[in-house]
Amino acid sequence: DAASVALREESLDFDQLPDDVPVSANIADIEEKRGFSSYYVFVIEVKTKGKSRYMIFRRYSQFYRLHAKLEERYGAESKNSSFTCILPTLPGKVYVGAKKEIADSRIPTLNIYMKKLLSLLPCVFLDEDIRLFFCQSEFDTNQIPQGLRRLRPRTRRVKSVSPQEPGFDRLAAPRVEALFDFTASNKLELSFKKGDLIYLLSRVNKDWFEGTLRDATGIFPCDFVSVIKDLPQEEDPINWLRCYYHDDNVSSIRDISVEEDLSSIPLFQDLMELIRREFERNDIALNYRDAEGDLIRLLSNEDVALMVMQGRSWPSEKHIFPWKLHVTREDDYSIYHSTKPAIST
Repeated sequence: DAASVALREESLDFDQLPDDVPVSANIADIEEKRGFSSYYVFVIEVKTKGKSRYMIFRRYSQFYRLHAKLEERYGAESKNSSFTCILPTLPGKVYVGAKKEIADSRIPTLNIYMKKLLSLLPCVFLDEDIRLFFCQSEFDTNQIPQGLRRLRPRTRRVKSVSPQEPGFDRLAAPRVEALFDFTASNKLELSFKKGDLIYLLSRVNKDWFEGTLRDATGIFPCDFVSVIKDLPQEEDPINWLRCYYHDDNVSSIRDISVEEDLSSIPLFQDLMELIRREFERNDIALNYRDAEGDLIRLLSNEDVALMVMQGRSWPSEKHIFPWKLHVTREDDYSIYHSTKPAIST
């Protein structure tokens, strides 16, 4: 692989690097997703030093956040590290144009960006944020289309992972313990006995791991093992927007899953379209409660920004936006004449 050759030339310590270190990444496709509005993710095939391959799904905003962290940590102007370097150039943000065309146009430059990023010195590309960015998280495995989840990868033979090897860190290695005997049904699978310690190489999908035991490597079902130390995971990007729906003096609560950062500020029109789709009606109005408990109707982007700003000072739960929406009928103005909340927020 050209990427691993380049990496070997850049570093005399290539052979000492872990097998799960990514050595190349290429965008295979783009897919449309929906948050407050539609957006596109890049479907990226990652190859590791140990010859493993897997898919990850990343938004441009995740590239942008990673690059900002690296600039702060290692950029030429950084004051936070004794080591600085020339980082690859990330394509800038684009605010005008069709989203699909923008995503398509970014593919070549993002491929170059990832290639250069993975050719940096080990002290940079082994950075925790880079490792997490290229790691296959549980979210990534759940994004693989159902038809592809049933496809099992070609098994690869790798150098055996052994606690007897010099420098092996027994406590740091991702590993599982077999709860039951498992007999492989084909050459792709890994056989083991109850009590065997299996070192993890990758998560194939939500149901299968890939691991190595003594001199064999293969895949095996997650239900047959107990995880002692899991593979590193990226935090789940799914967050929840809590809505209080008021109709004819009856209030109910609905949480809507949104693939957006908790600090993001949606546009008013995107928020309206999201709620109209969710509740399947167009005659609605969006509101929020102010500090006095009164409902305030949202009419513009400025109103939404004010709601979000006030929400940041309110108590919040993990993965739930701190601001809450109150959904009412568009022609119902009676709810604005009471300062008594119909339901607690």
